Amino acid sequence: MKQYIDFYSEVRDTLAARSCDEMNACREAALQTFAAQGFPSPKVERYRYAKVEADFSPNYGIALTPISGQLPPYCFRIADADPRARILYNNVADASDSIVALNTLLSVDTLVVHVPQGVKVEHPIQISNILKGEHDTMVCRRILIVMDELAEADVIITDRAASQSRFLTNQVIEVVMGDGSHLSLYEIEETHLLCTRYGSVFVRQGRNSSLHHTSLTLFNGHTRNRLDVQLQGEGSEVTANGCVIADKMQRVDNNTLIDHQVPNCQSSELYKYVLDDSAIGAFAGKVLVREGAQKTVSKETNANLCATRSARMYTQPMLEIYADDVRCSHGSTVGQIDEAALFYMRQRGIDEREARLLLKAAFITEVIETIPLESLRDRLHVLVDKRLRGELSKCEGCKLCK
Repeated sequence: MKQYIDFYSEVRDTLAARSCDEMNACREAALQTFAAQGFPSPKVERYRYAKVEADFSPNYGIALTPISGQLPPYCFRIADADPRARILYNNVADASDSIVALNTLLSVDTLVVHVPQGVKVEHPIQISNILKGEHDTMVCRRILIVMDELAEADVIITDRAASQSRFLTNQVIEVVMGDGSHLSLYEIEETHLLCTRYGSVFVRQGRNSSLHHTSLTLFNGHTRNRLDVQLQGEGSEVTANGCVIADKMQRVDNNTLIDHQVPNCQSSELYKYVLDDSAIGAFAGKVLVREGAQKTVSKETNANLCATRSARMYTQPMLEIYADDVRCSHGSTVGQIDEAALFYMRQRGIDEREARLLLKAAFITEVIETIPLESLRDRLHVLVDKRLRGELSKCEGCKLCK
């Protein structure tokens, strides 16, 4: 912890010069939060399955480079964004969380995606984050997505690594959805075994808004994904899905909170893991139905496939309900390859390795098929097949040509 506080003291003036007033105004409060709390231990409920101290302890260099180059349509540096969007910075994220506070402390710039009222963006907005460099590096990224009333968009965010250095990413995404807006947000990670990623998404939804969030971890080192959604307007709905493919010594932790604050809202979660070798997976998903949030409909499912005896999965779906007129369910399963299905396929001439691969792919397919964007669905089917065949790990040094 001390190394980050000392580093901030050294670069405080540089950060102020390269950032905007909205970002700089939040730094001192973030410093106090981080200094008081330090890194969360496994005794903190939402970090039970994370190894935060170990992940952040290496002496990384820290990138302090503002956003540059041509940006996709509807994307702006925060200094160039509409003032109404800029004031939303750090208003949705959990400022009391020390990982978020560290991001707020050290982020240089913020990418703002702003879709104006009534605009339906025809093509997906794609944001590619490419990790590249000769030295071990920590990157603090900040993204603010503002969907005005009745706006519609698909946003695809990809993480890739183009060199074999060690990378630590601390990313915070804030999403503000106006009444009647629709957003499909996809996060896809294809990095390598030396990469550690802490990604946090915080969403605030207005009346009759619709969010479809999908998280896909296809190749990584250590990953912790957090999703917090506040359903603040009646008639709002959220679909949160995720899939994980992990092997070797990889570790993936997904932690979600769906907060039903008002009546007549819906939420659905489906997370699936395929774990091989000595990989470790964790899923903790909480659905909170507050007092007065009647007519809530919620379903939460976590299904997991451990392909070896050494793979480990920790699962904790949770319901906390303070209303009496609701329909809520949750469940989880952990199992191995279906030996009967494997035998059936081998009897029909499919060799064992191919049969196992097909069964794993079929298990993941349920998540992929929930994606509304057809072109992305097709692409992900290809990537999943490559991943299960071990092809994504063969070119870890260059992720740009797949």
